[in-house]
Amino acid sequence: MNGKKLNNMRRLRIILFIIIITAGFFNTEAQQQNDSIAQKLDEYLLSANKLCKFNGSVLVAEKDKILLQKSYGYKNFTTKALNDSNTIFQICSVTKQFTATVILKLQEEGKLSLNDKLDKYFPEFKYADKITLENLLTHTSGIYNYTADIDEEDSAIVCNPIDKQLALDIMFKHDLDFEPGTKFSYDNSGYYLLGLIIEKVTGKSYEQNIRDIIFTPLQMKHSFFDFRDSKDANIATGYQKITDTNQIEATAWRWDSTVTYAAGAIFSTTGDMYKWARAIAKKEILSADSWKAALTAHLEHYGYGWFIDSLYGKKSIAHAGGLPGFMAYLCYYPDEDATIILLNNEGWFDEGLNDINANLSAIIFNKPYELLHKHNEIKLTVDILKQYVGEYAFDKKHHAFVTLENDILQIASPAGNLPKSPLFPENENNFWLKIIDARIEFVKDDSGNVTELISHYFGKDEVCKKVK
Repeated sequence: MNGKKLNNMRRLRIILFIIIITAGFFNTEAQQQNDSIAQKLDEYLLSANKLCKFNGSVLVAEKDKILLQKSYGYKNFTTKALNDSNTIFQICSVTKQFTATVILKLQEEGKLSLNDKLDKYFPEFKYADKITLENLLTHTSGIYNYTADIDEEDSAIVCNPIDKQLALDIMFKHDLDFEPGTKFSYDNSGYYLLGLIIEKVTGKSYEQNIRDIIFTPLQMKHSFFDFRDSKDANIATGYQKITDTNQIEATAWRWDSTVTYAAGAIFSTTGDMYKWARAIAKKEILSADSWKAALTAHLEHYGYGWFIDSLYGKKSIAHAGGLPGFMAYLCYYPDEDATIILLNNEGWFDEGLNDINANLSAIIFNKPYELLHKHNEIKLTVDILKQYVGEYAFDKKHHAFVTLENDILQIASPAGNLPKSPLFPENENNFWLKIIDARIEFVKDDSGNVTELISHYFGKDEVCKKVK
């Protein structure tokens, strides 16, 4: 071998050595960064659990790598059984995306069409000829929401198996809330009807279709529907309220799976839900065209079983769910290939995990966030509280209204979807809301007059000028 070839060989070895060392450096750096993110995620969730804001299981992943899979709090407070990765939770309205997927699969097989009118399946409903299956999928049908009629006094009915005709009778006895396709109104009735349509066109139960089309191919072996007949010890006890000193079980108010049905009956684990999230990411089960249709936003950012929106400037595909005893949240960021799964065995209708998801997202994307901490409420005089009463403008369309009612300061922002909510003072200028994880700061000028409020929420500081 001549000298020139020897020199070339030496150069090649040096280049390969540099490549190996550099790759090792970047891999180590990436691993350290992932470890840091996992630590921050865990730290935040521990703060949430300590304040009884989260009691359940979490899975956070990025690019096929699980950053954190951990559980917090108790599966059952009486027996002191802890939540773990095997704990099974009701996923509530996250069920809707499974229902939508089966409908799209049946369309691919030529068994139905999203353009079908509802009278093809329910000719007895007087408005059926105005409504398409797509209207049902996108909450634009105008059909009365059957769950609106369910109250606590109905527990003897809804906590036991019901005849599906009972739900249909509630839906069909009402006039439409609006002309189909003209408005968005979140509606469990649409997905209940889709479940029945699945049964009509296949001759199999809704549940069997979900198993055949989704659960079995994805090996989601810990997902099912009927908690009542299950002997699985991993099913979490659902709680209406959890505090440091008391836990109120929701068992006596847990709706039967025949009531929630195709709108919210599925039970699952974070591991199984991650298999589902990867199927969404990799566009499995359905064709590319069907996935494109499913993830196209219609009115109010809703696709077919998913909200298509953005958070921190990142496109998100997400859905929340809540029923007595359980809350769930699944969020996927397609461009970043990041997934957040939250399953909680505490909850009620007016609660959600949006704030938890937002702060975990902030950690992943290196955005500002705050650990949850206990607020110390103080008492302020009525004269001090009166200073803050008025109208505040974010912009021309979005205004916040601060009122004083029974010596309690209230804030509402109709255009911002914030209902009237009490403000709790931490000091003279800073208040917090319990309905969402937000802090309101009032700003005064040199003369002591209130000139603006600043909303600290989702890591953002929104300034509102006082206009009245």
